[in-house]
Amino acid sequence: MTQDPFVAHRSLLFTVAYEMLGSAADAEDVLQESWLRWAEVDQSRVIDARAYLVRTVTRQALNRLRTLARSREDYVGEWLPEPLLTSPDVAEDVELAESVSIAMLTVLETLGPTERAVFVLREVFELPYGEIAEAIGKSAAAVRQIARRAREHVAARRPRVQVSRSEQQAVVDRFLLALRTGQLQELVDVMAPDVVLIADGGGLAAAALAPIHGVELVAKVLARTNQAERVAFATTAVWLNGAPAGRIEIDGELATAVSLVVENGQVTRVYLVRNPRKLTRLDEPAELAR
Repeated sequence: MTQDPFVAHRSLLFTVAYEMLGSAADAEDVLQESWLRWAEVDQSRVIDARAYLVRTVTRQALNRLRTLARSREDYVGEWLPEPLLTSPDVAEDVELAESVSIAMLTVLETLGPTERAVFVLREVFELPYGEIAEAIGKSAAAVRQIARRAREHVAARRPRVQVSRSEQQAVVDRFLLALRTGQLQELVDVMAPDVVLIADGGGLAAAALAPIHGVELVAKVLARTNQAERVAFATTAVWLNGAPAGRIEIDGELATAVSLVVENGQVTRVYLVRNPRKLTRLDEPAELAR
């Protein structure tokens, strides 16, 4: 039997939806909605199943994104993307790894729904302007203008990460060791002077409601977290969203996902995802594809 095109391209479709939404749970809902629509189509009349399915998922993701944009205005504290456990193989595709990084998805959150869809489809998946236009219901000329604005917006805000995976891994390991042992000076040494910490508790877990700036304050906050849970506090190195990262367990239960931006051998950004609803996909690696 010939494999159903939806099944064959599922990893790609999930990646499109996830990059547009920053939420694996919402991406899965979008795929379910898209599957139901695909099941009603006369597939013998579809010339390019991959392009057709990407358009379908894009439209459903746009609808979901517009709804989420309103609900996220009421989100308690800082909103961060839902982290995904990934295999080290994802990092082999440098562009894919960068596009699904917590840092990039956080930047994409500052785009409007249409701008985000155009950026993802053009810059990440390299779709022709004509296909994007058909997916979002605008002219190819309009898509070109939207793509240019979105590129400029992202370029002005994205972290300039130009370190090898081995260097990133070494810095992440140093950070996790300092966090696990609660050594304040070690934390200070591994972070840049202007480091920023952003935490997401979603009102369901303790977390700073606004970004914390500066190495001294960030180090004290992190060290205090360890001291409060010293007896049952453990850190583990993992791969999240295509990069070396960490997880924190308290009493054997996953409490926090840690993603770091590394520049010049130091941590410049610390992302702590503590919302328990966003920590449900860290046991099985996600299948991502372009």
